Amino acid sequence: MRAIRFLAVASSLILVSAAWGDTFQKGMEAYSTLDYDTALAIWQPLAEAGDAESQFSLGMMYGNGFGVMMDDALAIKGYGQGAEQGHPKALFNLAVMYQNGWGVPQDEEHATSLYVSAADGGEAEAMLALGRHFAMDFSEAYDPVQAYKWYSLATVLSAMDAMGKRDAIAAHMTAEQVAEGTALVDTWSTANGALLAAD
Repeated sequence: MRAIRFLAVASSLILVSAAWGDTFQKGMEAYSTLDYDTALAIWQPLAEAGDAESQFSLGMMYGNGFGVMMDDALAIKGYGQGAEQGHPKALFNLAVMYQNGWGVPQDEEHATSLYVSAADGGEAEAMLALGRHFAMDFSEAYDPVQAYKWYSLATVLSAMDAMGKRDAIAAHMTAEQVAEGTALVDTWSTANGALLAAD
C-alpha cells in the first residue's frame, strides 16, 4: 500500500456532489464499514454517469487495493476522469502517479502542472508538494520565493508541517525575497479567498 496515495481519504470522501449526493453517501457509509463490494457497486454507475467524487473514489480503491486488486490503470482512469472535472484531490493523486511513474511514464513536468491545478483548487497536500518541489536547492526548479508561497498557503490551510517548512525556507531567503513571496500569497489569497474561507 502506498501511503502517499490515500492522504486525507476520509476528509475528501465526505465532500458529496450535489447531483448524486444521497446515493454517493450510501457508498461512503458502506466504504466506512469496509463493505467495499457495496461501495463499488454504488460508485461505479455514478462514476460512469459523470460524478467526479465517485470517479475519484474508484481511483482510490483501485490505487490502494481497497476491496479490489490494485490496478494502476483503473486508478489513473478514475483520477483522470475526476481531474478533467477539476476535482482537486483527483488532480493531486494523478500528479502523484505521474511523479512516481505508477502506471504511466514518469513525468515530473506534467506532475507539477497537475499539482498547481490541485493547489489552485484548494488542495493543501498539493501546496506542500509544490513547496517541496521549489525548495530543493539542488534542483533546476529551485525557487525559494515559490516555495515560500506554497508553504505559506498550506500553512493557512493547516497542513501538517507546513509552517515549519515555510520558516525553514525563509531562513535562507533575503528580506526582498520574503516580501516577494508574501505578495504572491496575498495575490493568490485575494483571487481564491472562498477556498481559504471554506477550510
